[in-house]
Amino acid sequence: MQELLQYFFSGITNGAIYAIIALGFSMLYNATGLINFAQGEFVMLGALGLITFWRGLELPLPVAFVATVAGVSLVGLVLERLAIRSVRKPHPIVLIIITVGASILLRGVGMLQWGKDAHSAPSFSRLSSFELAGATLLPQTLWILGSLLLIVLGLQFFYKKTLTGKAMQACAISKRAASLLGIPSERMVLLAFALSSAMGGVGGILIAPITMSSYDMGTMLGLKGFCAAMLGGLGSSWGSIVGGLLLGILEAFGVGFVSSSLRDAIAFILLLLILYVRPTGILGAKAVQRF
Repeated sequence: MQELLQYFFSGITNGAIYAIIALGFSMLYNATGLINFAQGEFVMLGALGLITFWRGLELPLPVAFVATVAGVSLVGLVLERLAIRSVRKPHPIVLIIITVGASILLRGVGMLQWGKDAHSAPSFSRLSSFELAGATLLPQTLWILGSLLLIVLGLQFFYKKTLTGKAMQACAISKRAASLLGIPSERMVLLAFALSSAMGGVGGILIAPITMSSYDMGTMLGLKGFCAAMLGGLGSSWGSIVGGLLLGILEAFGVGFVSSSLRDAIAFILLLLILYVRPTGILGAKAVQRF
């Protein structure tokens, strides 16, 4: 029982990170129909940016948090302005290739800025680990779960209670109809990029104290976040949460009871199984048509 509970705690910790990254994928896909494979690099920028502002410049944690998220959001805005919007024929395959190229570019910039060595960050709080039925729960896990809850509540409020959120949903349903109603669809796309990249930055900030951060950390995290989004249903906020937590828990159990060498393979095996049974994901819509 103790071992099982310990694997569960590890699973929900990683799963919550995957869920936050998956929310970034889903938010951008809803607004633009684009899958941004540079999302993992936003996670890397969030983790290393926090370490720079917090440990390097010795800023207070709240200030370092805001500065990091703002910086990562700015990178997302620049990506949309210079690389996405400037494409004359925005075919989905072309845009995806551009995001892959942006991922490689950001990884190279990260290596030049922070080097190849791994960096670490202290925990957000000085509390000692909690023990429950013999299993250890890290304080950082509570930070991660609390942040995920706040993000979900914030997104629900944004989409349902604000005019901007409703306008973004209208653009997700039909950009042409939204434009006819006077909704600035280009601004909504720009905002979606900013929020999506900010989500990746938050994921990187939260994971920095529990793992070593390096310039190449975003590749696998981005792929797992994408797997979580596909598992839950790409475009569904609740699906991203379900997919992320499910992926994290099954990954932890697979590592603990099968083999640690299967840690990264479990995500893709699970993705293939789910998509074979339900291609739209667990909570995804059966059919989506965009105009």
